[in-house]
Amino acid sequence: MKPYLEKISSKVDLTYEEAADAMQLIMSGESTAAQFGSFVTGLRMKGETVDEIAGMASVMRKMALSVNYDNDLLDTCGTGGDGLGTFNISTAAAFVSAGIGIKIAKHGNRAMSSHTGSADVLESLGININLTPDQVSECIKISNFGFMFAQGFHPAMKHAGPPRREIGIRTVFNILGPLTNPAGAQKQLIGVSDPKVGNIIAQSLKRLGSEAALIVHGNDGLDEITLSDFSQIWILKNGEISCEKFYPESLGVNIQSLSKLQVNNSEESAQMIESVLDGIQGPSRDIVLLNSAAAIFISGHSDNFQDAFDKAKHSIDSGLAIKTLNLVREYSQKLND
Repeated sequence: MKPYLEKISSKVDLTYEEAADAMQLIMSGESTAAQFGSFVTGLRMKGETVDEIAGMASVMRKMALSVNYDNDLLDTCGTGGDGLGTFNISTAAAFVSAGIGIKIAKHGNRAMSSHTGSADVLESLGININLTPDQVSECIKISNFGFMFAQGFHPAMKHAGPPRREIGIRTVFNILGPLTNPAGAQKQLIGVSDPKVGNIIAQSLKRLGSEAALIVHGNDGLDEITLSDFSQIWILKNGEISCEKFYPESLGVNIQSLSKLQVNNSEESAQMIESVLDGIQGPSRDIVLLNSAAAIFISGHSDNFQDAFDKAKHSIDSGLAIKTLNLVREYSQKLND
């Protein structure tokens, strides 16, 4: 690891192969906690490159437990680290998308630097998050939604988990999580808290062979499509990457403050998700609809955002979204028996 630390500390980029080798050392436990901390902090200070991210992601993918599911899969997730304390918007959007028949393979973890991670809020919703690969596959088949708890599907990450929690800031691992879906989801909606990371993630996914991805960043710093401002979006489709601005008003949604979307813990986040899926009106519904529209669009189930937005509204208003949540809750708990 020392040669790589020397390069990074000198602001020299690693090659794809060097980054992959460094990741192998981390995941095999051959690097110390101090070396790990220096490595990820140094990368952040230098700025992570496409080669570094793709090289590290390739090793994580190889060492992960895999979910075999022969169908189109979509993941909705974010890098976290925006510090805005909102409820788990991409998790809510996953249920809305699943409600209209999109197969969701959601990959997530507990909170590292926020109030609530996707694993935390799903537990608070009464969902069993500790499923085996076969059980996740079965859950997707039954309900259109399956959750892969990162800690369970990346056992080699046990060496990185404790020092990562101690560091407590955004690192390359916030970026790697969305790139290492154990079910190999080829379509993704990814939120980023740092706009400099958006294009890098799009380029990394292109190098890793992703079919389609929509990367989003709110101009207010939110790692979702936001309500309070425009959002920057990067679209990866057919091997090409485009970048544009998205305005809530384009779908008839008024600009609103994020204050009513903030929560203190996973229980509050779960309550907000259920209220949205139950059809309660308000800013929480609006932001879920915007992000669900993005997910539905990039999944290929709609050709444009307006049609995707209408389908998201139908998923909630018809009761399909809350039905999906209840089915996932019931079926995942049965797997405990």
